[in-house]
Amino acid sequence: MRVSVNFARFSAVALAAFVACVVPMPGASTLQAQDTRLAAEAQFRDWLTQTVWPDAQKQGVSRETFERNVAAIGLDWDLPELQPPGQAAPPDDQRQAEFQSPGRYFAQAQLASLAKSGRDLLQRWASVLDGIERRYGVPREIIVAIWGRESQFGRVTARHQALRVLATQAFMGRRRALYYPELLAALVILEEDHFSGETLLSSWAGAMGQPQLLPSKFLRYAVDADADGRRDVWHSVPDSLASIANYLREHGWKPDLRWGFEASLPQAVSCTLEGPRQGRPMLEWLRLGPTPAAGGTSPEWNGNATAFLVMPAGRLGPAFLVSENFYVLKQYNESDLYALFIGHLADRMRGASAFTGSWQPIDTLRRGQIQALQERLKSQGYDVGKVDGLVGFATRTAIGQWQSKSGRDETCFPDAALVQALR
Repeated sequence: MRVSVNFARFSAVALAAFVACVVPMPGASTLQAQDTRLAAEAQFRDWLTQTVWPDAQKQGVSRETFERNVAAIGLDWDLPELQPPGQAAPPDDQRQAEFQSPGRYFAQAQLASLAKSGRDLLQRWASVLDGIERRYGVPREIIVAIWGRESQFGRVTARHQALRVLATQAFMGRRRALYYPELLAALVILEEDHFSGETLLSSWAGAMGQPQLLPSKFLRYAVDADADGRRDVWHSVPDSLASIANYLREHGWKPDLRWGFEASLPQAVSCTLEGPRQGRPMLEWLRLGPTPAAGGTSPEWNGNATAFLVMPAGRLGPAFLVSENFYVLKQYNESDLYALFIGHLADRMRGASAFTGSWQPIDTLRRGQIQALQERLKSQGYDVGKVDGLVGFATRTAIGQWQSKSGRDETCFPDAALVQALR
């Protein structure tokens, strides 16, 4: 498709300005790096006009909106997980060189601070939350907990321009296929919601506003709760809170069903019973022996309702019995630890105490070591889920099954000895 004169002229000016800003440095490698960047910038301009514009037009984006917001953007070379044209892909463990203890996710100082601020904000926004709770059926503490976790209740302001982030990642990021639809969705937001490109601020990963929604999620779940004609999740607290609630409801949140509770798990109950594939009625779980941990919150759902065992650190950390709403929380962020953090923070706002069980020290393992362990277990017929170097529930249960079969104590969590034994 022919590029408009204005856009072509702007592209040339922008590229010339980029060249003028390059400070010459001695050394062949530096000059080569500069040449690589200049070549990538030129390819980026061609890609915007020849690939992105036709697809954006199919999504209903006007030429005026596209040129106004895209013509001036350049690549953001400071973002992680980039793979410039002609270069090898970065390793998957670039941003997670070592697998850390799950217990670090639950820093008590942070939880106490968020809980205190959350209780204050529950009072401040009580009338707004009353209406949101009635409409969506999601407890206000859960909504405010997500708000606090994602953006410190709106206090942390993203500094990245979402369009630049998404365009860079879609053009030369390791996960191009994920980011390209998000780039198009951001352009649709600019067209339909009449925001400026400067308004769409995001994290380095493109998550926007106080609820940290990716553009496609914004289009589907963002709500204009204050009725000002805009779904402004950057500046409007009512819009942000209602958008979180709408997201959870649309993903199946069940009103009047608590997320779960910390449980005391007898040694006779195997840690290999963990995970979303092994749900059973709460009464059946209680007959097996798990009980609410001392000081914990007892279940508030029907004994015939399905519950699931969750042990993010295996026997090296607390255990939990959770409802289906726990897995709705995981739809917001695909992480057991995240869902536990939100549920626990919501409970802390209601006055609950810290976890009773302790997070024990774990061996520091590199992601590559975990992936090799997964491949070895898979070759022996164990279901480890995705071979990705992350210790998810399937990998934890596979480890426990291998330990049991090998006559070892079940911990359902990897350590250095296990890595050595499975080489």
